[in-house]
Amino acid sequence: MTTPDHQSPAPQPPVPAAKDRIYRSPLALVAGVLLLALAGWLGFDALFHGSGRTPWLALAGLILIVPLVIAFTLRPAVYANDERLRLRNPFRVITVPWGEIASLRSGYTNEVVTKSGAKYQLWAVPVSLRARKKAARRQARVESATRGGGRGVLGGRPGGLGLGGFGGFGDADASTGPTRAETDKIMDDLREMLERHGETEQAQGEVSVRWGYEVAVPAVAGAVLLAILLATG
Repeated sequence: MTTPDHQSPAPQPPVPAAKDRIYRSPLALVAGVLLLALAGWLGFDALFHGSGRTPWLALAGLILIVPLVIAFTLRPAVYANDERLRLRNPFRVITVPWGEIASLRSGYTNEVVTKSGAKYQLWAVPVSLRARKKAARRQARVESATRGGGRGVLGGRPGGLGLGGFGGFGDADASTGPTRAETDKIMDDLREMLERHGETEQAQGEVSVRWGYEVAVPAVAGAVLLAILLATG
């Protein structure tokens, strides 16, 4: 009588990698596209219709300007998942595990501070003091309407042309919680992720910094070529 062979357990499917949350600046993207369109229009016009040294100067200018525009407008992004925070800044890519982050600070710039004391700026999440002031004024109006029971601000009458004068907008705004600038909301999200994942095992590791040679090298080449053309002119 034979005994049945022991079958090996079926291989477990690989654990899918955590999906990134991506934060970018919409205004920077729009500005980058417009600047590239302008540079392309002026540069290619000089390149194909210029005479003498003009095409060479236009070529050197494009090689210098296009990478810089991309670096400061289209390139910056912040990627966050359960394991780490990755900052793609103009000339560097910084990967910081949550376990190595001491704090996320917001002042005139948004920064991540590591436990070793290093500071890295979040280029993709710029601070807008104007947006903060606007959000503070909106929050003050909401709080004023809440204290007034949702009544209009013209004489306190229900039909006044205020926050509560049209369908109780004051009460609706008050129910949504504190009003914040968009970049401050992003920093709140990142701080929440830090608090949730900072002590987990998968979020430990070392900080890594990689230079963006794909941006820096063309810009340097364009600057050198432009300097040579100007010096020999």
